[in-house]
Amino acid sequence: MASTLCVKLLPKQGWLPLTQIVRHGSKAVTRHKKPMHFLKQKLMAVTEYIPPARPIPPGVYSPRTEDCKEENPFLLFLKKEVQKVFQECKMIAVVQNNACKSEDMIILKHRLFKHGITVKLFPNQVMLSFLKDTEYSNMAPLFIGPNLLIVSKEAKAKELLTTLRATPQITLLGACIDGTLLSVQGVMSYAKLPSHTVVQGELVSGLTMLTSRTASMLQHHPNRLSALLQQHVKQEATSDGHKEGAASAEEAT
Repeated sequence: MASTLCVKLLPKQGWLPLTQIVRHGSKAVTRHKKPMHFLKQKLMAVTEYIPPARPIPPGVYSPRTEDCKEENPFLLFLKKEVQKVFQECKMIAVVQNNACKSEDMIILKHRLFKHGITVKLFPNQVMLSFLKDTEYSNMAPLFIGPNLLIVSKEAKAKELLTTLRATPQITLLGACIDGTLLSVQGVMSYAKLPSHTVVQGELVSGLTMLTSRTASMLQHHPNRLSALLQQHVKQEATSDGHKEGAASAEEAT
């Protein structure tokens, strides 16, 4: 039985199946698209047609209306006060308030007031809007955080530094003295300079010394000439006296 099944199931020699799977290889690609020369690419890019933008028909968009916001009258008033301070004061110092107590601030104001220096407070918004279009625009970076203005009609940098040294909560950031913006080191160097009265006194003393020396040099030659003439007159007088004495002695003999 098993032999008969094997004879029936096993294919005979020379037998071919009804369907066969044949695998064909892919065809070789012999034609590739030749890349365009770079000069031609540039020419095509330059001569490429760019259609104009379509005009917007009128009435599609609503016209833009600019919002004209009026400035706060109180801010305008403060801005005028700042301008008045910069016009009248020669020394304008910017300091930073590092949580200074009210009692210490009152003591500081009293000490500064003894030297003719006052403390003023303006919002940073007002200061920046004023400094934007003025010659003091380089002071704008100093106004960051809680700041105060210490102003004086005279340049009293030495008194300012001496008073601020006793209040460590107030830090000096910079100052504008006689129209010149100075850093903290510049203010310290300016404070070491002598006052205007001392400089004027030294200048006057130097000028008077020069004028007196010039006058003495101008009078030296006339005085010497007059002294020589006087000596010559005396010599002539003495020689005439000797001659007269000799003549009288000869007459007597």
